[in-house]
Amino acid sequence: MALQLGLLLGYSAALALLGFVLSRRVEGSSSFFVADRRLGSGLLFSTVLAANIGAGSIIATSGLGYTDGLSAWWWVGSAGIGSILLALWVGPRIWRIAKDHGLYTAGDYLEHRYGSPVRATVASLMWVLTLILLAGQLIAMSEIFEWVLGAPRWTGALIGGAVMTAYFASGGLLSSARVNMVQLVVLLAGFAVGVPLALSYAGGWEAVAAAQPPDPHRGDFLFGPGSGIVLVALIVPAFVVSPGLLQKAYAARDERAVRIGIGLQGLVLLAFAFAPPLLGMIAHVYAPDLVNPELAVPVVLTEGLPPLLGALGLAAVFSAEVSTADTVLFMLSTSLSKDIYKRYLSPEASDRDVLRVARQAAVAGGVLGILLAVVIPTVIDSLTVFYAVLSVSLFVPVAAGLHTRRPGVPEAMASIGVGIAVLFAARLSGLGSLSRILDPTLVAIVASGVGFVVVYLIRVSRTRMKPR
Repeated sequence: MALQLGLLLGYSAALALLGFVLSRRVEGSSSFFVADRRLGSGLLFSTVLAANIGAGSIIATSGLGYTDGLSAWWWVGSAGIGSILLALWVGPRIWRIAKDHGLYTAGDYLEHRYGSPVRATVASLMWVLTLILLAGQLIAMSEIFEWVLGAPRWTGALIGGAVMTAYFASGGLLSSARVNMVQLVVLLAGFAVGVPLALSYAGGWEAVAAAQPPDPHRGDFLFGPGSGIVLVALIVPAFVVSPGLLQKAYAARDERAVRIGIGLQGLVLLAFAFAPPLLGMIAHVYAPDLVNPELAVPVVLTEGLPPLLGALGLAAVFSAEVSTADTVLFMLSTSLSKDIYKRYLSPEASDRDVLRVARQAAVAGGVLGILLAVVIPTVIDSLTVFYAVLSVSLFVPVAAGLHTRRPGVPEAMASIGVGIAVLFAARLSGLGSLSRILDPTLVAIVASGVGFVVVYLIRVSRTRMKPR
């Protein structure tokens, strides 16, 4: 275990150092928030892919693979589908708007399109939700240290949180985009080598298939016991309108970079989506009665591979989790500094003041994320809550706002309020247990759209009835 620990700590220190070096290029809030809108398709590809392959894509999905089999593909596969929609539909449109009007955050867009109340509502909601998402990333990091060292959760969360906060708070998107490229190389190389070797050391596909528990639903790719195509409703909309991904799209050099960079990473996600479920299934060879399925990847990398290869694999997984965590911190810091501080608390704040608050918000977010990671049970719990509320509250207002200028604040607020109310009512009532078609997130998105349209029609009818 000393080799694995030494490599993880050394890699963490190298990431932090690289971030500090790159942070010297930050000249103002434009560099911190949108990297001066200079990201070409290559850097955009790497920073978005690094953001999308994290705790959910590896730890949570391998846990689903351990319990459900290959139907867990739909977790990361749905992220790939959402990314392609972002690249071809929402991304280029919103990039043009951001470029023409100098927008830095998703909140900037919502205020530009609807008004200040919508921006304030979404910014407050996203700040709380994003802390939960950050906690999920830190839980995944802590599970690696838990398996390697037997350390308590707070130890791994503290190490991962400190690394991520250190290099992001200093340089924002300008430095994290380049650190993400290094992380992506480590990640893809580790998985390209580690997954085939893990399958081989486990005895091949036949041995892995024989080790699976006798559940007739495990072989159903579309409808697994707790996953499958139903995950499309939860995850696809979130990856189309995620504030962090939209803001990275803002940082593109041009529309072509958005289409190529984000589109290619979506295709890579579709292929990568097979790796975590497969690792979860391989874990049955070594630990058929694993109490916590989210430890499947550390089990395979430490017990199913030689020490050096296992250590490189752990570094790849840790790299993925840190890269996603810095994207989450990106959403936290920019939302608080730009959407709340600059817009409402101190409109006269200088560029230097906004940059200072963004860095302070990143540090505060990192600390709060570490504290939440200690109390939230699992990665999947935090991610499910985040993706559901994100999809329900943002998908309809963002998508509708790109195609029509007529609806305003009442429609957007109705969409958000109705969607969230229906989401929690559906989840608490157990509606999804009646039929998989009645997935709470899907039902809530439909309700959100209905609320948007109904309020719009009421406003139009009232306008027509007014005497002229």
